[in-house]
Amino acid sequence: MISAKAYAAFDPTSPLGPFSLERREVGEHDVLIDIKYCGVCHSDLHQVRNEWSGAMYPLVPGHEIVGVVSKVGSAVKKFKEGDLAGVGCFVDSCRECHSCKEGLEQYCEVQNVGTYNSFERDGKTITYGGYSSQIVVDENYTLKVPENLDLARTAPLLCAGITTYSPIMQWKIGEGHRVGIVGLGGLGHMAVKIAAAKGADVTVLSTSPNKKQDALDLGAHNFAVTKDEATLKQLRNSFDFIIDTVSAPHDYNLYLSMLKRDGTMILLGAPPEPSTVAGFSLIARRKRLAGSMIGGIPETQEMLDFCAEHNIMSDIELIKMEDINEAYERMLRSDVKYRFVIDMASL
Repeated sequence: MISAKAYAAFDPTSPLGPFSLERREVGEHDVLIDIKYCGVCHSDLHQVRNEWSGAMYPLVPGHEIVGVVSKVGSAVKKFKEGDLAGVGCFVDSCRECHSCKEGLEQYCEVQNVGTYNSFERDGKTITYGGYSSQIVVDENYTLKVPENLDLARTAPLLCAGITTYSPIMQWKIGEGHRVGIVGLGGLGHMAVKIAAAKGADVTVLSTSPNKKQDALDLGAHNFAVTKDEATLKQLRNSFDFIIDTVSAPHDYNLYLSMLKRDGTMILLGAPPEPSTVAGFSLIARRKRLAGSMIGGIPETQEMLDFCAEHNIMSDIELIKMEDINEAYERMLRSDVKYRFVIDMASL
């Protein structure tokens, strides 16, 4: 076994603290990655505090992982020592179902193995995430990180980047489309960058007037305050697509009214309570309400390559490992632009 240092949650209410864990030995198809940076996703906080239930303690979060390959298995073909590598939200799947065979491992119909707080395919070994010094991952679930990208700013692409890239590709959003982005946080700011790079006309829809300049600086063409009644009337029947990144309770019907006939609203955020959708919000103009989450390994690699080509990276605040508990509190207050990333050299 390989000894690694980490930070872990030991129960739902105590601060995260130092923890020692063991990674499996490098198998013939595995790569050992020395983790350099790990992004902090809001889902880390949900899982640490057991807000989605099923937390297994000690729990080591982190699924936005980038680092350097320090060892490869005897049969590895895609990586060599010294390569930059990334790991996203999952580290294995059944590999045999229709979704896996189509490169959509995130929708595995048997068992998608989460990067942390999940069981390996053996059904008993718990996975530990990227708030740690090293990780061992099968090469087929490891991503190549382009060398022209800033490594720290690349980490959040492994979750926030692919979560927004995947629906943009699925619905072929690009030139000739008007797109509304609801929310300007970790997901929203990446949706703006990627949709704009695809050639779409992008409007940020926000309840906060003070986010206008940030939205424009990120590449949005327009900004609208959704608390303003006159603005809401002007926006009716305006958008081909709306990408909703907000996880707090909000009125879906308000945004559905902004879609054109045959428009689609895509949910990426997951509010904790069910949301009411009026039938005529969809029926009247043949609108669609859809959902999406992350992407498979092929699409995630495609996203990284696209970001490298267009110089797209996350806007981040780099923190030390010891600051993670404060970062969680700030994240709850939306006090971050737009993603915390841990410098693992501080572990």
